[in-house]
Amino acid sequence: MVPIPFPLNDEVLATFVTAALAEDLGSGDITSNSVIPADRRLDAVMAAREPMVVSGLPVACAIFRALDPDVTFSSITADGTQVEEGATILEIRGKARALLSAERTALNIVQHLSGIATMTHAYVDAIEGTGAHILDTRKTIPLLRALNKYAAACGGAKNHRMGLYDAVMIKDNHIAVAGSIAQAVAAARTAGQMPVQVECDTIAQVREALEAGADSLLLDNMPPHMLRQALRVIDGRVPTEASGGVRMETVRAIAETGVDYISIGRLTQSAPAVDIGLDFKAVT
Repeated sequence: MVPIPFPLNDEVLATFVTAALAEDLGSGDITSNSVIPADRRLDAVMAAREPMVVSGLPVACAIFRALDPDVTFSSITADGTQVEEGATILEIRGKARALLSAERTALNIVQHLSGIATMTHAYVDAIEGTGAHILDTRKTIPLLRALNKYAAACGGAKNHRMGLYDAVMIKDNHIAVAGSIAQAVAAARTAGQMPVQVECDTIAQVREALEAGADSLLLDNMPPHMLRQALRVIDGRVPTEASGGVRMETVRAIAETGVDYISIGRLTQSAPAVDIGLDFKAVT
């Protein structure tokens, strides 16, 4: 497995961890601070309670370390690894109060990101052998985009544009305001933007986008028979992406039409969290 670059630098990660812990801790964990002796230490195991693809452990480790700088970790499963139910994905030893206070925040992020990675992996598996690639989208939780897209990559997807700033995608509303596909593409070219992707809902729009010189086409909400028709018109001249309402039961048929990419908003918008537990093994 090729390591997936973690998207947050140390400064950004520290800012995220501080904000996440502040949301839960507020003025302090009154339960742990009242019940647990300050010198008590714990050995704990983060374990998978169902099959999954792991994602988010660097964030979890940073969360625990923020409350106990001397915490130690072992048996760290690499993000992107597929594990079975019962697998240990992280072993932790540190101050009891700190581990208890950080537990929920750490689990929340790993469960959420691993849920994205697990759903993504299922879609990637479903189209194996077709030559198509799964893409994520901008349908992410605000302020979690980098981590959401990282989790999708852990599951085997390719990342689409990160935001509005790093790629031109002319969609239906842009076309409506600009006046036509040709006018929108020409305006993007005049502004010096390259490459230019155009969203097409109809075969007529496919022809217009090709004539206008689009560099790639997003074929939106087209059923497989229409995708095949569009691909015959395109004839390999530009890369193609199918999008809109993709489900597990339809993704294989879409991939088999011959499209290059399939973008799926559900990966980051609707993936359920997986079940991960933090089990305490020893108290000293």
